[in-house]
Amino acid sequence: MSNRAFLTAVAEETDAGLVDRLRLLEELKAAASAAQARIAVALDASVRGAHAQAGIPPEHQGRGVAAQLALARRESPARGGRILGFANALGKEMPCTLRALSEGIISEWRATLIVRETACLSVEDRSTVDREVAGDPALLEGLGDRRLIARIRKLTYRIDQQALVRRAAKAAADRYVSCRPAPDTMTYLTGLLPVAQGVAVYAALSRAADSLRARGDTRGRGQIMADTMVERITGQARADRVPMEVQLVMTDRTLLSGSGEPAHLQGYGIVPAGWARTAAALAASSGDSNPGVMPGGSSAAPLGDRGAASLGDRAAPSLPDNTASHPRDVAAEVAGPAGLWLRRLYTAPGSGDLVAMDSKARYAPESLARFIETRDQFCRTPWCSAPIRHRDHIRAHRSGGSTDTANLQGLCEACNQAKESPGWTAAVMESAARLPTGRFPERHTVEITTPTGHSYRSMAPPLPA
Repeated sequence: MSNRAFLTAVAEETDAGLVDRLRLLEELKAAASAAQARIAVALDASVRGAHAQAGIPPEHQGRGVAAQLALARRESPARGGRILGFANALGKEMPCTLRALSEGIISEWRATLIVRETACLSVEDRSTVDREVAGDPALLEGLGDRRLIARIRKLTYRIDQQALVRRAAKAAADRYVSCRPAPDTMTYLTGLLPVAQGVAVYAALSRAADSLRARGDTRGRGQIMADTMVERITGQARADRVPMEVQLVMTDRTLLSGSGEPAHLQGYGIVPAGWARTAAALAASSGDSNPGVMPGGSSAAPLGDRGAASLGDRAAPSLPDNTASHPRDVAAEVAGPAGLWLRRLYTAPGSGDLVAMDSKARYAPESLARFIETRDQFCRTPWCSAPIRHRDHIRAHRSGGSTDTANLQGLCEACNQAKESPGWTAAVMESAARLPTGRFPERHTVEITTPTGHSYRSMAPPLPA
């Protein structure tokens, strides 16, 4: 049925018919999820068998399967690992839950809850809970998430008294801190902590806020708690004077001419032009006695009310002859007490591909690694947005791959490990090779080929403007 015919049928349907269609589609979604789980288990078994025959050590057998699943489902590799674990639990240990999912009695999310809540049990005990919870479809009807979890935990504690202890130990081992973008140039800094530690941290911040408020601090209680957390973690006297380098990439037009073109904040994403200029102005005004000094001894005028500055005379990096007309982008690197310094980035006309960057920098980090991180922004694997942890040789160094901008890409740790599995290849696409859209690649493009012969292409994201 064509899309137009479907929309026409929906428009002519009665309300009762629309509800029936919704239920049917929900059951189809659940059945498709069950089919995906079975396929994932089959792929995992096949790859592990091939790896065993090839003599790969048992601890490395099956490596790369989760990444293949993620690419096929257009998910991040981290999500691919969870998908594979969920599929193996359903396919090998929880047949009743898998059958309920196949018949559309439960959704994929509720099947996930059953798998998650039984993860601390032995295989035998997990099968028992599976039969008692999902063996009778009538018992699942009408159960919401909380009631389902409560039923599983009641059975879990009855079957295995030590399950709670093991579950708590596993949860404590999984503690972490994450940073995610939030609207309006804010971030969610989240810490998953054992309950005693989490309560203690919150209580300490609350006491600090109450004390300062009692002494006349005009900030809101939440503002004080947030500022106190930043100050205690970074060791700064003030939360807005963080002594860590923040890499902020914007065009020279945004920095110098008041343009509205947005900027890119490394590790966060797109930020408004006005916010970027304000950040640069704050860094310049809070820097050392000569905040305008840039690497190599040249200088920039202090930023005024609009964050305007002028670039000093600096020697350009060594560039190919055909880059002489490349427009300049400016990376304004905000570093707290160290002030503001600028590094020029050179982009190709039209495409915006980053082709060169000034190599000298204060507290000089590895210049080539900085170039890759600025160009790629996040892990280059399709659908993965994890932070860059490794600068990976696209053509392996052991195979003669060079250590340069063309042969390097930024990857997270998981994606780099997956790429090392047998049968995976990666290559830089030349500008003469067409993309699936029929266009030629405009920016640095890598083609990844999995052991099954499926190919995925990754193009470096565009820099501002």
